[in-house]
Amino acid sequence: MIGEPMPDPRRSIIDELNQQLDAFFGSGKTAQVIPNGVGVDGPFIGTTAHHERLRKERDKLAPSVRAEAAKGIVASVAAKNLGMHIKRVTLIAQENGFKFADTP
Repeated sequence: MIGEPMPDPRRSIIDELNQQLDAFFGSGKTAQVIPNGVGVDGPFIGTTAHHERLRKERDKLAPSVRAEAAKGIVASVAAKNLGMHIKRVTLIAQENGFKFADTP
């Protein structure tokens, strides 16, 4: 009606949430602690079709990067030889469990 104050929308939302919480815990259910990094959509955060495609591309490049690492050279030289950025070369090495020679 005109002239009556409207109820605070925040207050009504808070009251509804409190009712739902009371109903949840009142029925004997308990809260769960979900560890960091565990999500609903994938085994770890960041798994999307785009990331999977990039990983497949890196997996295809892994044998050539591993061959460069087997030569005993540093990552920067391997990146130059392969025409890649050093970050990509080091990421491929990290994902596939091999290392480059240390910088002299």
